[in-house]
Amino acid sequence: MHPESTLAAYLRNVCPDADLSGVSAEALAFAAALDTVAAVAPEVAGAIKTELADQRANLKLIASENYASPAVLLAMGNWLSDKYAEGSPGHRFYAGCENVDTIESRAVELAKGLFGSDHAYVQPHSGIDANLVAFWTILTQRVEAPALEQLGAKDLNALPDADWQRLRRELGNQRMLGMALDAGGHLTHGFRPNISGKLFDIARYTVDPETSRIDYDLVRKQAEEFRPLVLLAGYSSYPRKINFRLFREIAEEVGATFMVDMAHFAGLVAGKVFTGDFDPVAHAHLVTTTTHKTLRGPRGGLVLCTQEFAATVDRGCPLVLGGPLPHVMAAKAVALTEASRPAFADYAQQIVDNATALADELQRQGAKVLTGGTDNHLLLIDVRAYGLTGRQAETALREAAVTVNRNVIPFDPNGSWYTSGLRLGTPATTTLGMGPEEMREVAAIVHTVLAATEADSTSKARYTLPAQVRDQARSRVGELLARHPLYPGIDL
Repeated sequence: MHPESTLAAYLRNVCPDADLSGVSAEALAFAAALDTVAAVAPEVAGAIKTELADQRANLKLIASENYASPAVLLAMGNWLSDKYAEGSPGHRFYAGCENVDTIESRAVELAKGLFGSDHAYVQPHSGIDANLVAFWTILTQRVEAPALEQLGAKDLNALPDADWQRLRRELGNQRMLGMALDAGGHLTHGFRPNISGKLFDIARYTVDPETSRIDYDLVRKQAEEFRPLVLLAGYSSYPRKINFRLFREIAEEVGATFMVDMAHFAGLVAGKVFTGDFDPVAHAHLVTTTTHKTLRGPRGGLVLCTQEFAATVDRGCPLVLGGPLPHVMAAKAVALTEASRPAFADYAQQIVDNATALADELQRQGAKVLTGGTDNHLLLIDVRAYGLTGRQAETALREAAVTVNRNVIPFDPNGSWYTSGLRLGTPATTTLGMGPEEMREVAAIVHTVLAATEADSTSKARYTLPAQVRDQARSRVGELLARHPLYPGIDL
């Protein structure tokens, strides 16, 4: 513990005789926080402690999850949560936001520098919120602003009701071309149950049935026929790089605004694993992301954009957002600081190296890995080769202490609930310090469990996993995690 830290000074005052030389500051901080919570809501404190135990006991292979640093986690648990701060730095609708201004401005500066973006907006509460800000920014500038100019109105409030009703219909009748959900896209890219599918007239591009990869010529042809206002790229379960230069060319050809959702691979962009044609910030008009996943920050979102869209993006509140979350913006600033350090680039490259090793070994074991491998942090397994549905495979692996998620695969006959695939990712295991050798052991565990699991012919959910196989898998997982413990300095 640093002798000049606030915590050290406090402890010297309240318990000068205590020997705390072997106790980390974060261990004391979390223990004190949980004791404080337990005094009010013991069942909540208990569930929080149990969650840590569960994460320590199970191998996390969910591609959209990671482990944030203690500094990121602690930045969220403080009195910044009590402050309203609608607006932007220096332009708030509430008094007393000077400290929020400092934090948000720092987060913006870090995001712009890390990603090489003209502008950054760090207020979105989630990836969906970030996408909504981007969608409505495009609608505002590409549809609303020209209409106002044509009508000679200064703002929406100056429009007569009849003109406003016509503009409303026009705003709600625009087209977006995004990646199909079963091809690897996200539900916010035009999935009908999501607001994006209700807001836009949607067309979806898919992947080649033979290779499961994007065919850029077909995307271009579809864009030429559909003429979307928004061309959207990005994915939640596509295991290959995307050529964003080609997408920008297609967007320019059809007069579309090019948007990228890099929520899954933002850490690979920040760590300069994806550069040139594969760096979305260099080619898109707007880029959205979450701040967890490969970026290893708090749960939240951000928007990056060219200067053309900056002023509208900054009006995310009141456009679609409510009050920003200053405590989460503080955690974003901490995470972006960590991602700006040289070690993060090594981490990002290791994520991809680990995913490659995992995919290669799974294929060597006999699994069917879509596209024959991966270029990023995730891979897909077609579990029909094991005679299973995704639901059966996911549950069997969880029983064996391996946490994954079932996932649709291209042209999936089992739909989005039961699925025919599993999605595996390496951000979390890489944070634990695992490398290719451990990934080969992980692949062997996954294959052994899936090969031993027998589907119930009367159900897409039920299965049988021999107890001996389950117990052996748990033991192997336990050995891996014992060598790579989660939050080793925290003992609760």
